[in-house]
Amino acid sequence: MTARAPRVLLADDHAAIREALRIMLEAHGIDVVGEAADGAVAVRNAAALTPDVVLMDLRMPGVDGVSATREIVAAGWSEVLVLTSFDEDDLVAGALRSGAAGFLLKTADAATLVDAVRRVAAGEGVLDPRVTRRALSLIPPAVAGEERAAPSLAMLTERECDVLEGMRSGLSNAQISVALGISVATVKTHVSNVLAKLGARSRSHAVALASGANTAGCS
Repeated sequence: MTARAPRVLLADDHAAIREALRIMLEAHGIDVVGEAADGAVAVRNAAALTPDVVLMDLRMPGVDGVSATREIVAAGWSEVLVLTSFDEDDLVAGALRSGAAGFLLKTADAATLVDAVRRVAAGEGVLDPRVTRRALSLIPPAVAGEERAAPSLAMLTERECDVLEGMRSGLSNAQISVALGISVATVKTHVSNVLAKLGARSRSHAVALASGANTAGCS
């Protein structure tokens, strides 16, 4: 039985970019179910269409991508995969705190983008190291200071630390499964435990929290 193609909503204020993304994704079997030229429309369309993934630009007129991400994720309508540029560190930080599941640069090639969409639709996270290396340098103080003390990695088991390290390296659940010699289902359980113990909204948020966590625990 063939797996259902991920359903994607495109949110970008440039029509030419949306069209290029649509052509690229549909050529690789991704179902583009809608488009939005600003954050407000992205929120409305996400509520109406409940796509698997919203491919979200951050700089849009009116309601920006960060605010739209926060509302979409909080409502549980869709996962959000951010498409960003190198000059948007502050916005990436905001989107990370808002629960975005992944971050890619707009220069990503077709294979990388399609793989990212499929992974996010499957409940995994995607972190382009060129984005997160800069964004995470901004995130920890802001995240750690939000309504609670910095989390301690000491609350994680040894295996959860191993899984967290895989997440920080950008590995998929399947890749972590192979690396650790455990089943994908077990990896998913450990990921859920890591998110719960760190109080993270997503895999990417967990990675950011771990960067600012008390270092006792995972080595």
